[in-house]
Amino acid sequence: MDINQIEAYLSDTDSQQRLKAIVELRNYEPDVAVPLLLTKIQDQEFLVRSFVAMGLGRKRTAESFAALLEMMKFDRDPNVRAEASNSLSLFGDVSAPHLRSLFVQDDHWLVRRSILAAMTELNSPEEIYETCAYGLTADDETVQTSSIDVLGLLANTAKQNEALKLLLSMVTNPSWRIRFRTAKALAKFSVPEALDALNYLRQDEDHRVVGAVLESLL
Repeated sequence: MDINQIEAYLSDTDSQQRLKAIVELRNYEPDVAVPLLLTKIQDQEFLVRSFVAMGLGRKRTAESFAALLEMMKFDRDPNVRAEASNSLSLFGDVSAPHLRSLFVQDDHWLVRRSILAAMTELNSPEEIYETCAYGLTADDETVQTSSIDVLGLLANTAKQNEALKLLLSMVTNPSWRIRFRTAKALAKFSVPEALDALNYLRQDEDHRVVGAVLESLL
C-alpha cells in the first residue's frame, strides 16, 4: 500500500480501515511511520490505539519512546496501557525504571501482569526485584503469583539473596496457589535454604503443592 493510500485510510471513519493502514506502516522506515502513527495516538477506538502502541514498539525512535510513555501513563483503557508497556520494553533495559514506576502507579491487574511479563526479557535485576517486591503486596492474587514466578528468574543474579528471602516469606501463605507457585520458583535456587523450604512444602496439606515440590525435585 502506498503512503497516500495509508494516509487516506488513517483518516477513514471506519476503524477497520485505520487498522489496515497502521499494519501497513510496518513496511516503512521510522521517519515515515512514526509521525503517521502519532496522529492516531488519541483515536477513539481502543483497538486502534493498541495497534498504534504495537507499531511504535517496532519503530524505535526517541519520539516513539516518548509517545509510548504517554500512552502507558495516561490512556484510559488498560488494554492500551498494557500494550504500550510491552512495546516500551522492546527498547531494552532503558525501559526498566519506567516500567517499575508504572507498576506502582497503575493498579490494574492486566497492566501489572503485562509489565511483569515484559520485564522478564530485560537484564535489569534491580528493577525486576523492586517490581516483584511491590507486586507481592498487591490485592490481586494473579499479580502476586506472577511476581513470584518472576522472582524465580532472579536465581544466579545479583538479586538472588533478596529474591530468595521474599520467596521464603511466601512458604506459609494461606493460599495454596501462592505456595504452589512459590515451590516452582524455589526450585530454581541451588542453595540449602531453598531446598529446606521445598522439603517443608513437601509436607503441605494441599496435594497440588506437594505435587509441585515433587516435580521440582525430580
